[in-house]
Amino acid sequence: MVYGWSTHGKLACPYCMENNKAFTLTNGGKAFFFYCHRRFLLPNHRYRKNKKDFFVGRVEKDVAPPRFSGEELFDVVLEYGDIVFVLQSGKQMFPGFGLTHNWVKRSIFWELPYWKTNLLCHNLDVMHIEKNVFENIFNTVMDVKGKTKDNIKARLDVALFCNRKNIELVCDGSRVAKPRASFVLEKNTQLLKSLRFLDGHASNISRLVNIEECRLYEIKSHDCHVFMQTLIPLAFRDLLPKGIWDALTEISHFFRDICSIKLNVDHIERLETNIVETICTLEMIFSLSFFDSMEHLPVHLSFEVKVGGPV
Repeated sequence: MVYGWSTHGKLACPYCMENNKAFTLTNGGKAFFFYCHRRFLLPNHRYRKNKKDFFVGRVEKDVAPPRFSGEELFDVVLEYGDIVFVLQSGKQMFPGFGLTHNWVKRSIFWELPYWKTNLLCHNLDVMHIEKNVFENIFNTVMDVKGKTKDNIKARLDVALFCNRKNIELVCDGSRVAKPRASFVLEKNTQLLKSLRFLDGHASNISRLVNIEECRLYEIKSHDCHVFMQTLIPLAFRDLLPKGIWDALTEISHFFRDICSIKLNVDHIERLETNIVETICTLEMIFSLSFFDSMEHLPVHLSFEVKVGGPV
């Protein structure tokens, strides 16, 4: 936000910028990043040639978008003038906003003579991303009404773009049924009601559980942090199919590793490669609407950790 790049719409990613492949779903109506990750894989990775489990009939031949340096970005922001932020100014936008760029202002930091030489001219908020990823996973797996990413519109989009007959809507006369997906649990929150943590480690999550609606209320960022890195591998181990549990465990361990106090460069570089495969595996499991910008940004977190140091 301080950087001056809007985090909304198809150009939400401040790294991929206008070079990403985000698109608007036909029924969902929002920008999603479902088909934006296979290009980050190694050229000979088996997922690139998979025509069945991603978009039907599509092979990924593109490479990852370029990562712009501070000098290159500085040349870009110089092309945009100043926006006056006062009550009487009205809504101002640079030409091409949302189509060719997402710049909403020229940050005052660019006036610092050394700013363009920084290896990182901005920072992604790891806690914010982790919280949103956790909430999407939890609400979808627990099938929370109004919060799940696996709703009727999502199933309609799956039928349009993917080959997943087992989760497509079933029409029975005047009724439409939504088959239960393999990544959705039965309505059971007893495992959450029985959770207990050491004093000061996290909130008493059992008090945040609504059994009737099978959802969590007023859960804080730190509680999501603890749940994401510690409880997801434990809570879902015997409740989800092994392939789905493996993928969720991998993304849980990814956030745990990048938030470590001490980091090893070789390990971070392995994380940078593995997180792309993990997200692609999740694309083979969840609906298209599951993948908003927050599920895309972990692709870039390893680079920021490697350059900027521990979270």
